[in-house]
Amino acid sequence: MNPDIGMEVNMDDEEQLFAQEMAGVKRLEADARVALKKLDLDKVNIAARREAATAVNERQNFLSTGDIELLDPYHIVEFKREGVQHGVFRRLKQGKYRIEASLDLHKMTVEQARLQVFEFIREAMKLDLRAVIIVHGRGHNSSSKGAVLKSYVNRWLPEMEQVQAYCSAQPQHGGAGAVYIMLRKSETKKQENRDRFSRSRSS
Repeated sequence: MNPDIGMEVNMDDEEQLFAQEMAGVKRLEADARVALKKLDLDKVNIAARREAATAVNERQNFLSTGDIELLDPYHIVEFKREGVQHGVFRRLKQGKYRIEASLDLHKMTVEQARLQVFEFIREAMKLDLRAVIIVHGRGHNSSSKGAVLKSYVNRWLPEMEQVQAYCSAQPQHGGAGAVYIMLRKSETKKQENRDRFSRSRSS
């Protein structure tokens, strides 16, 4: 992942979290067989939690999975909702907003990408992010006659009300193989802007 376009937003890495929680804990003197069983149990618990999280994601995920007309690998995509200012959208297309997080879909199946896109946008909203990027690739290595993941991303993003606008990225960020996404401003951010505006008027 290119460090210039932010860090990836994914589900918590539970193995890393477990390691952090266990930092500084002294190992008890125990039979090797007991330690092995405990380690195996930890792995089972982590796998179970991941499976449960995926199941919850799937139940909530409304992104469509039906047949789709495939886009050309170099097709430029763009979308903006009513109310998005032209100047704002122009700056997004020019890549002038700082990218706060990225998701790379390379080598994923359509179903894997569907889950990841849904979770990525949801987590980005929780973190009050405004400008993110999804790298979907151009589909050159696909046996299909078009860009499969790109086509589905182009279908999915308008289905998510949190997405205010998106467009193909600038060459340095992937060009036609990636999309800049502008997310809806959270209520927290809206209130911060109102407070900032009020302070500036009263000063």
